[in-house]
Amino acid sequence: MIANLAFALLTVALLAGGVFLIDRRADLREAEAEAQFGPSGKLIDIDGTTVHALVTGAGPDLVLIHGASGNLRDFSFDLIEPLAQHYRVIALDRPGLGWTDRLHDRGETPGEQARLLQKAADRLGVTRPLVLGHSFGGAVALAWALERPEETAGLILLGAVSNPWPGGLDTLYHVNSSRLGSALVVPLITAFAPLDRVHAALEAIFKPQRVPVGYARHIGAGLTMRRDSLRANARQITRLRPQVVEMSEQYHRLEMPLEILHGEADTIVPLEIHSEPLSRQAPDADLLRMPGVGHMPHHADPHAVIQAVHRAAARAGLREGH
Repeated sequence: MIANLAFALLTVALLAGGVFLIDRRADLREAEAEAQFGPSGKLIDIDGTTVHALVTGAGPDLVLIHGASGNLRDFSFDLIEPLAQHYRVIALDRPGLGWTDRLHDRGETPGEQARLLQKAADRLGVTRPLVLGHSFGGAVALAWALERPEETAGLILLGAVSNPWPGGLDTLYHVNSSRLGSALVVPLITAFAPLDRVHAALEAIFKPQRVPVGYARHIGAGLTMRRDSLRANARQITRLRPQVVEMSEQYHRLEMPLEILHGEADTIVPLEIHSEPLSRQAPDADLLRMPGVGHMPHHADPHAVIQAVHRAAARAGLREGH
């Protein structure tokens, strides 16, 4: 009995030591990422929650909302600078990603995210904005418009999640969002995930296009690999479908202009499941199908996205026809 007790105590000690070492390595990798990719904009306190906003340019207000596993750096790679020549651009980190805090640990719904980001936009003096959203950010942009239909000038949606999809999600999302996976698996990913796995993930997101040279270094993938960001991303995604079901029943209320861009080769958020139905559900929606383009239309053809912003602005009466 004494021997069994000693073995049990030794096992507990070894496990505790292993957990300590994993957390210590995760701490170091997170600190390195945060030192290398610090905030590029303002940190705004919204009722105790920090929201990160990059504001630049002059003109009609244009809000940018990034997709899953990302941050606002995705837009600063090749889109914000040309847009800022015509608009006051407000790029926002979504909750739990980049430098914006989580609202809670259950996974923020698109509506919760929209309301938080709207409060930050209010603090910045944003009025009747155009709202551009990519992928998951497209769902948040739709929620934004449903929350404030009279105060939203128009939407520009890029490969946006908008309608319920058949089937399930990747197993890793369920693991990372679970209590056990969050405690055990997520720290292992943060501590030990090799860089080639990050590059492989980017290649899958961009295909059939190639990842732009310098993008992986610019985006700050280490920020996404932080424990809190991995948990937030997984929990948001696993909660998304029921919210999209509810939202999709209200799209008939969106009377502002919608410019929808979607790659025909997008296998992550398929065109026929999301943007094609949305183009029929919203009363003033125009859909641009992009042949040969995958899930990152703003990198595959940034000029097409900029032209879509101009069209939305003209249709909303914010600038002359373009």
